[in-house]
Amino acid sequence: MANELVLIVEDNDNNRKLARDVLRFKGYRVLEAVTGEDGVALAALHKPDLILMDYQLPGIDGIEAFRRIRGEAATAHIPIIAVTSSAMREEARRMKEAGFDRFQSKPIDVKDFLRIVADVLAAKVPT
Repeated sequence: MANELVLIVEDNDNNRKLARDVLRFKGYRVLEAVTGEDGVALAALHKPDLILMDYQLPGIDGIEAFRRIRGEAATAHIPIIAVTSSAMREEARRMKEAGFDRFQSKPIDVKDFLRIVADVLAAKVPT
């Protein structure tokens, strides 16, 4: 597995860079968005294999972006991993209730992060 396209929707430069660098090192292709609106637009345009969605974003939050992506037939099948600060338990609860495929806390543990990405991509139903 590799060469899959992963969309990172994250407004923190350091968090986005870490995820991007780790994914690229493992052979994934990466798109990046800083806002929820841009994440929704890039998902519609590129149909990535996986989306990593932060909760706190400029503009619409991660849950609203998730709902918009899942609300469109062309992108509804894309697995989305919620990514948020482990200290924000309320965010984590809301993201789980929204229906995200998996949850990744920040700061990320690189080994766990890559395992979760690989597991979600392996479970993805071909379209």
